[in-house]
Amino acid sequence: MSAVLSRFTTPEARASLYQFSVYLPGAVQSVFLGIWLSQHGIPADQIGLINALPMLGLLLLNMVIGRIADRADDWRTAIIALSLVASLAPVGLYFVSEFWGILLIWALTAMSNGLIAPIIDAATVRMTRRNGTDFGAVRAWATIGYVVGAAGIGASITFLGAGAFVTLYLIMTILRALLGFLLPRFRAPAPEVTLADVPAASPVARPRLKDSLQLWFVLPLVAFSLVNSSNAVIGSFGALLWNQHGVPSYFLGPLLGIAAVGEAALMLGWRRFGGRVTARNMILAAAVAGVLRFTILAFAPPVQILFVVQLLHAFTFGMGYFGVVHFIANWTHESNAAEAQGFANMLNQGAAMVMLICFGWLMEWFGSGAFFASTVTCSIAMVCVIVSLRLRPPKDAVRAN
Repeated sequence: MSAVLSRFTTPEARASLYQFSVYLPGAVQSVFLGIWLSQHGIPADQIGLINALPMLGLLLLNMVIGRIADRADDWRTAIIALSLVASLAPVGLYFVSEFWGILLIWALTAMSNGLIAPIIDAATVRMTRRNGTDFGAVRAWATIGYVVGAAGIGASITFLGAGAFVTLYLIMTILRALLGFLLPRFRAPAPEVTLADVPAASPVARPRLKDSLQLWFVLPLVAFSLVNSSNAVIGSFGALLWNQHGVPSYFLGPLLGIAAVGEAALMLGWRRFGGRVTARNMILAAAVAGVLRFTILAFAPPVQILFVVQLLHAFTFGMGYFGVVHFIANWTHESNAAEAQGFANMLNQGAAMVMLICFGWLMEWFGSGAFFASTVTCSIAMVCVIVSLRLRPPKDAVRAN
């Protein structure tokens, strides 16, 4: 077997390949969906509802699906099943053209898509910690995939038009489902139990997630959900808003893609300096960057400034998300890893749902000025992290590396 093939067969390489496909559908959505909906005569406030309704479903399902995934023989099984479901749901978009039909089908489509990321990330961080490899190098491929989807595939809006949205989205979900079958096992093989290993006393109770849900633990997760709710706004309204302000369509994909380029660079280089930063300080940095990023966006800067500001996504999402993943891994047990990540994702979806509904209404009245709402939420996020650090200082020996 050649060295190249040998490298491809490693669990990290196979997980990276799937990670590359995780956000391809979301990238196509970010560039095309808002404009596609607008072409169907749907106003901004209803676009907000269409983007927000799936968040309500994910609020109800994330922890349940995470708990089921934790109880499976391996997280791989749940990831493949969800990928297959997510490749079937978008077919219904070919048969709807008015608000209520699109609302229902898109809710099913986005919900099935949104359940995948927290499980693959929870599985990957556990696998890389056990193997002593770099989670950032694996997770960065999801961001690289988003860049390809937004800046590459998304750029095709210039000559294909927004009408190609459904077909492109469907192709990306099918590709992801096929790559799911190449995923490795994420859990360590269960040891064979002998009579000598059987404890005389009663077995230790399985750790429960609710035992971790104390104020100091929940506040950082709430903080990132507040910051990330505005990242969701960029994904849902950014291309539409910029297009309305005269930004040429050929810049829309690259504007979304450049954000992911900064994020990928941070993830790929994380191992060199990430161990010096605690998980909650990462989330705090995301909140500070959010105040800066969204305040500038509120003033509708020219396209040259937009490209620079979009690089702050490396912090408002990349660093903040790393902080959440490592914070959960540091303070929870492997037996409820996906459930804990699902809880964090539930908070993300709840905050995003509220922000999307509010932003759609604010955008109708204030245009880009609606981003000042994001300035406020990011400021609240800073307070949440600071309070958590006061209530429970970081572990001295555990760093997010």
